[in-house]
Order: sequence, then C-alpha cells, then structure tokens
Amino acid sequence: MRQKMNLKKHNLVMLFPKMNKVLIILVTIAFIIAGLRAYQLYRYVFEDNVRNPGTITIPYEATFDQVLDSLRAKEILKNEKAFIWVAKKKDYPHSIKPGRYLFQAGRNTNSIVNMLKAGNQKAVSIVFNNLRFMEELAGKVSRYLAADSSTLLAHLTDSSVVSKMGFDKYSFHAMFIPNTYELYWTTTPEKFTERMKVEYDRFWNGERAKKAEILGLTPVEVTTVASIVQEETVKEDEKPIVAGLYLNRIKKGIPLQADPTIKFALGDFSIKRVLTKYLEIDSPYNTYKYAGIPPGPINFPEISSIEAVLNAREHNYLYMCAKEDFSGYHNFARTLREHSLNARRYQQALNKQKIWQ
Repeated sequence: MRQKMNLKKHNLVMLFPKMNKVLIILVTIAFIIAGLRAYQLYRYVFEDNVRNPGTITIPYEATFDQVLDSLRAKEILKNEKAFIWVAKKKDYPHSIKPGRYLFQAGRNTNSIVNMLKAGNQKAVSIVFNNLRFMEELAGKVSRYLAADSSTLLAHLTDSSVVSKMGFDKYSFHAMFIPNTYELYWTTTPEKFTERMKVEYDRFWNGERAKKAEILGLTPVEVTTVASIVQEETVKEDEKPIVAGLYLNRIKKGIPLQADPTIKFALGDFSIKRVLTKYLEIDSPYNTYKYAGIPPGPINFPEISSIEAVLNAREHNYLYMCAKEDFSGYHNFARTLREHSLNARRYQQALNKQKIWQ
C-alpha cells in the first residue's frame, strides 16, 4: 500500500514539471502574439501610409465609403486596413468634414485621420484675370469652390450684398482685383465677397489712395479708367501713355469717346469697327453721348492697368488710334487734324483686310 502511495507521489512530481513547462510555453506564445499584435497596431497608427501623394475633395454629406472610394481612385494609401482601423477607433466615420485635402509623402495613418477629422484642408489658389462680366467671374471662381456658378452669380448680383460691401451695381466690379488668392474649397459665396473686400481695402492703402486723391479721382474712378486703358492696349509699355491721354480728357472736360465702353454697353467685345449706329445706344457707358467717367469698370482691370493710371505719363495727347500695321500699338495725336490722318490710315488698313464691323 505504501509502495503504491509513493508511486503516485512520484508520478505527480513528474507531471507538474511538464505542466509548468507547457504553461510557460503557452504564456510565452501569448506574449509573443500580444507583442506582434501590438507591433502591428503600432505600425497601423504610426507607419507612413501614403503611397501616392495627392489631393482628394470630400463633398458635403459624404459617407465614409465615399471617402474610401476617393482614396482608392487615386491610390493614395499604402494600407487601407490600417486607415479603416484607426478611423473607426477615432470615430472619424461619424465626423466627416467636407473639403480639399492634401496627402503628403511621409504622413502616417494617425496624422491622416487627425487631419481629416479636424477638417485641416489644403488651400486652393484661385486665379482670375482677363474677365469682363460678373458671369465670367462667377464661372471662373466656382471652378475652385464648392458653390456652383449659378449660386455664386446670384450672390454677386444680389443688391443687398452689393450695398453691404459699399458699392452699387455699376461700381461693384472695382472690388474684385485680379490676382492669385488662397482660399478653401468650402469657402462660401459670402466669405468670398468678404475676402475680396478685405483685399480691396488692403490694395487701396495709403499710398495708392493718396495718388488717386492727387489725380482728383476716387479708387473706383481710377479702376474705371484703368479698365478702359486695359481694353485699349495690351502693351504694358503703352498703358501709362493711354492712361495719361484719358486723364487729359477728364481734366479738360472732353468726352472720353472710348470705343471699348460702347462695346461693353452693347455686350459685344468682338466688334472690330465701332460704327456710327452703335454710338446711338442710350447707356451710361456711352462715352460719346455722356461726358465724364462711366459709372463703373467695363472689366476687372489688372493691377498693372491700375498702376498705369496712378502713374500715368504726362503729355499733351488727346487722341489715339490703332496703328495701321496691326501691331497692337497706337498712333497718338494732340490735335483733331493729326488724329483724322491717323484714323484714315487705320480705316484704309481695315478696308484692305475686309474688316467691315
């Protein structure tokens, strides 16, 4: 009996070391698995996850699946599973913000999700120039913003908006100075006009305002003259001369008789020859019929055109006519007699080219 008890004790002693070994092995394996999982999660969160740097635009009310579709379309991510895991952990699928987002090389998943969740957009560079009508401005700017052209145009032509900005329907053009502006895709029409007003006020700083005052003109009047100068010549070196000519006419009280204003009144800048019948149009922009400066710009003049007026060349010219060589330059004259000779040469050149209107 004692022998059997001793045998059982011996067997138990032999069994426990084996169980201890198995337990140690299992615990070790568990630690290894946990370590591997921890390392995987660490990589999910902090490892670079941008395959192809680029931008995506997330529209208003987008779903998480739509965000994923946009990322897939441009093959932005290296590890989509990591993005999904981190995004869900940070509850991003329930807090999606619209905008245009830039994914730079080297960004990790944590950084990407934080950027999207916080709505830290990449600003877009809005460039507009060579425009004449408000419809063109709305169409150009809407390419960069969430608002479509019709919504933006409705805002830009709203009389209450125009009045709030301190302008009227004629002078409102002057507030939009062609340049490159950094804005966000989600910028609303309201924020766009507010930004343009800030830029307008900044542009007309003390120095420019003082120069306008010396000329006896307001900033809007300077911009209006600049818009005519811009239509008259594309030659930068000629702009100050043309500006000086119109300032001479203004000082002497002579009607500007600027053909571009007639084209603007007719809404047709394709006209090559301003015929007598066109001069009968009853419009405040008819500078043949009404003396003085028109009530507002006929385009959105470039900064160079505005500067040309503020720094106009001093001379005695009162007349100008396009050169007969179609070089884009003009012949200038002090007297009507000189001008008539210049005009006759140009008209003969038009006839030779069979340009009748």
